[in-house]
Amino acid sequence: MTEIAILSGKGGTGKSSLSAALATLASKVVVADCDVDAANLHLVLHPDNYREETYVSGQKAVIDAAKCSHCGACMDYCRFDAIRQTNHTFQVIETACDGCQLCTRVCPEEAISMVNQDKSRWFAADIPNGKMIHARLAPGEDNSGRLVNLVRDQAREAALELNTDLILIDGPPGIGCPAISSLTGIDKVVLVSEPSKSGIHDLKRIVKLAQHFRVKIYVVINKYDLSSSLSKALEDWCQLMRIPIIGKLPFDRLVVDAMVNGESITNWAPDSAISHEIRKIWNKLIQHE
Repeated sequence: MTEIAILSGKGGTGKSSLSAALATLASKVVVADCDVDAANLHLVLHPDNYREETYVSGQKAVIDAAKCSHCGACMDYCRFDAIRQTNHTFQVIETACDGCQLCTRVCPEEAISMVNQDKSRWFAADIPNGKMIHARLAPGEDNSGRLVNLVRDQAREAALELNTDLILIDGPPGIGCPAISSLTGIDKVVLVSEPSKSGIHDLKRIVKLAQHFRVKIYVVINKYDLSSSLSKALEDWCQLMRIPIIGKLPFDRLVVDAMVNGESITNWAPDSAISHEIRKIWNKLIQHE
């Protein structure tokens, strides 16, 4: 089974647009949207026949006002400032609670209990050329890295059921826990960058992370024609690092039009020059060993 991730060191490079285009070019594929904090690939791939499941990301403390003696021990011991007192009533601030359970241990009245964070969801659905797995992490809930792992596990199960050996992962931006979870155990990673100073800086960071996992690294420069000097700097650095650049995509308003209309560029304008370039990227990616 081949797992290919599309990542970027920063947001806004066009990673999801490229992921959507590559997903529609595959003959049979399982797509995993691992940007669980802000998943949006389903808006373009239009999955249906949804299966929805609850994801428990952790626990939060809840205070039973009827049992509380207002001693304030919970607030004194909480190192996350997650408990506040209002009109002699103690309340837990959900977005600040870390779920450490210390307050339940120090409460002399046993008035505090832990409840599951169960507002997050993960989904499995059909797309025209395969399956799609994605998730939605509810605001204030944590363990996004673990949710990425769950999405990837479900993608592997879907690939076995679909009898395909290809999983395409649309990863999150940055180099945090979700990106690390997206990189672990994959075969190839496509890093999408842009000709800007922040784009070059963050590409270097994500390359360093990908090298740690010893995966095959490829780079696509998106909107390369916005700055010829910075594009040249990107190419020179990739050559120095011996990282192949498998595509250079120009800025094209058609990509914007495709996104506004909820379509991948390869579906919206299949005969356009940029769709032709993306097909070349796809061919290089699946043929490159």
